[in-house]
Amino acid sequence: MSKDGKKYIDELRDGREIYLHGKLVENHVDHPAFRHAVRSVAAMYDYQARPENLEQMTYASPTTGERVSRMWQLPTSYIELVERRHALESWAQLSSGFLGRSPDHVASVISGMYMGMDVFRQSGEKFAEALSGYYEYARDNDLYLTYVIINPQADRSKSASEQANKFLVAGVVDEDHEGITIKGAKMLGTGCPMSNEVLVAAIQPLKPGDERYSFTAMVPLNAKGVKILSRKSYEEAATSTFDNPLSSSFDENDSVLYFDEVKVPWDRVFVHNDIKMAQSQWHSTPAHVYQNYQCQVRVMVKMRFLLGLARKITETNGIIGFPSVKETLGQMAAEVSMVEGLVEAMEVSGSMYGKYFVPSAKRLYAAIVLTQQLYPKLVHTLRELAGGGMIMLPSSVEDFANPELARLIGETQQSPVTDSLGRVKLFKLAWDAVGSEFGSRHLQYEMFYSGATMVTRGHAFRSYDWDRATGMVDDVMKGYGLPQAAADQQTKAHSA
Repeated sequence: MSKDGKKYIDELRDGREIYLHGKLVENHVDHPAFRHAVRSVAAMYDYQARPENLEQMTYASPTTGERVSRMWQLPTSYIELVERRHALESWAQLSSGFLGRSPDHVASVISGMYMGMDVFRQSGEKFAEALSGYYEYARDNDLYLTYVIINPQADRSKSASEQANKFLVAGVVDEDHEGITIKGAKMLGTGCPMSNEVLVAAIQPLKPGDERYSFTAMVPLNAKGVKILSRKSYEEAATSTFDNPLSSSFDENDSVLYFDEVKVPWDRVFVHNDIKMAQSQWHSTPAHVYQNYQCQVRVMVKMRFLLGLARKITETNGIIGFPSVKETLGQMAAEVSMVEGLVEAMEVSGSMYGKYFVPSAKRLYAAIVLTQQLYPKLVHTLRELAGGGMIMLPSSVEDFANPELARLIGETQQSPVTDSLGRVKLFKLAWDAVGSEFGSRHLQYEMFYSGATMVTRGHAFRSYDWDRATGMVDDVMKGYGLPQAAADQQTKAHSA
């Protein structure tokens, strides 16, 4: 039987240490800062467990025969890759793409690493065995994983080992026959209140002297010594679902994780004391491509949602017939369609990695570079189309309970296509998507979750087929030269 929402929620009642507003949170699953987001994820598990969705959303575990999420599927063909994408796309639609680190994200990382098992064997058979065993464990238990793979910013001109505090960044402080002990901090722990375990690793380049930070390990979020330092909860600040339809349900939260001498057994360690392998695990295996392919599927859904918002705003404001508005919507539609096309192109242009079929890195990195630019552009255009409509709204749903205020709302919130309630609902949704603290956080997230622009453009540069492009130039240049007389003169000049 596929994992459902009840089982998922029961697993989270594990006594983890989450700190918010200066206090330890008791029973975070039911706390006002996290409870609705937790249940939004539970709804994802319930969705995949429905009998009518089982075939689309799950497949049989090769080990147990039980149904598990397709987020763990390892496609061996183009058809299987698309099959998996349809499941991921359906999951993303449940949150309109606003759960940025939904369970399928880090599952894609671990799956991509598993595909590259031979790369891990180069570092040591015990690490490959640990990865293999963990992948099967996480798959068969349908775990929700997150990761912390970025260092606290501190002095960014210095490496991890050069910081004033050598354990500012999480590093190995001790090791013995049982495993390693890690101490220090990592970020960006998105989804920690909703996840079962966290992948702790380094994606930023390391250099000689940084060996203690070159480890990759899986840690349960309730492990002794793991401290989750939560940012402000937008869910907790949401006054109602009506007033904050997105932030009240999909605030996945972000956290700094501090590891206070956390012991990790060897069977949960995939990389240790190996600077080269700390990078190879991402880029010499399908991991980085597979994880960011999942991101692009989600962003595609999210941008489709924003486009729908834009269209409904123009209809609600009665400006859909203006030629300039149709032109703006047409531009937005073309850009969203381009992202959809790039996702399909990643699949069509995919290739075999051993026995696995993986998306095209070239098409993927092009999509990342472009969506980092397109998402802010869509948000800005949406703001322009909405004008003051997203600001001049009733203070809360309670205004409708006051008969006199309800009458005035009816007088002042009008539209040619809906009533005052419909207009207010739409613009509350639009503001939560692009203007609230929740919406602003998503703008920042989409601009940087896959790396700074210089990093993502570097990936696009590295993965492009430059020989093909420059070869075309060379072929054209071979087809012409100096006229004979000029060529003879050139020869004489060189001889002299």
